[in-house]
Amino acid sequence: MQADFLDAHERHWGDAERLFQAQRWANADHLYGMAAECGMKRLMLAFGMPYDTGKDWPASKQDRAHADGTWVRFESYRSGHAHGVGYGLPAGNPFGNWDVSDRYAHQSNFDQARAQGHQAGALTIRNLIGKAQREGLL
Repeated sequence: MQADFLDAHERHWGDAERLFQAQRWANADHLYGMAAECGMKRLMLAFGMPYDTGKDWPASKQDRAHADGTWVRFESYRSGHAHGVGYGLPAGNPFGNWDVSDRYAHQSNFDQARAQGHQAGALTIRNLIGKAQREGLL
């Protein structure tokens, strides 16, 4: 299957929100990270991230990171693009304590506060996606 970062962003966000409302903190938390990662990667593509269409993934191994690492990589593409001026991220990485392998952790390790922090980070990306769509970047 071919990657569609925008569709994946929207799908993960919607599912995360439904799980959050159901107080399913662990799965909501995981999907907020996935939603943010996919949204950032879609924006990074718009900002010129090289992509290997044959392997269907970012050309640079550094860009194959998940939300925690993608938050850091995003700036390297945004700052080098003419349209990137209004797309900066807050200085603190809200996914600094998020790891894709946390999906294996027991659900008792997750609570509303943790999920809300990652929800806020994913919402930041969601808002940038909306801006990019309104401005014709996406």
